[in-house]
Amino acid sequence: MKWLMLALGSAALIANASAFAQAPAAHPTVLLKTSDGDIRVELYPEKAPKTVANFLDYVKSGQYSGTIFHRVIPGFMIQGGGYTTSYAEKPTRAPIPLESQNGLKNSLGTIAMARTSDPNSATDQFFINTVDNAGLDYPNPDGNGYAVFGKVTAGMDVVKRIEGTPTTTRGPMSDVPQKPIVIESATVVSK
Repeated sequence: MKWLMLALGSAALIANASAFAQAPAAHPTVLLKTSDGDIRVELYPEKAPKTVANFLDYVKSGQYSGTIFHRVIPGFMIQGGGYTTSYAEKPTRAPIPLESQNGLKNSLGTIAMARTSDPNSATDQFFINTVDNAGLDYPNPDGNGYAVFGKVTAGMDVVKRIEGTPTTTRGPMSDVPQKPIVIESATVVSK
């Protein structure tokens, strides 16, 4: 009987350890404090590990503090993270490989990496979808798609307010908010 109880106890411990080991990883959350209000974003490292690591590295290094939303297109998205308030492009680290084939969609409120026509060119710039943008999902629009890596969990009212701001052209950039919308800080608020 003693051995049976010991065996049952061991089996329960193994089952509990196995369940604990299979628990989903916590999703890091980043708070973007902007001049128009706060936006909270939950990240999905299990779906886009390199993209999330890259974004978190930029957050932790202070890269986004003092940057602006430099491209705002109503009915599409708001883009930021790469330019200062004087419209100077910030230096970046090397680009990351595209992780657009992760099953996440460019739906309303998701955050994705901006890139050039080179699919593996994303660095620090990101965008938040203000509508469902199926045309950006893998394999659209160019056979590669855009890598979604998280979703806004609070502050969609701020995102929509930014989306509705009047825009202009500044040098070679169009769709620039007339009044700068500044990312005052970006911090990891949970892991």
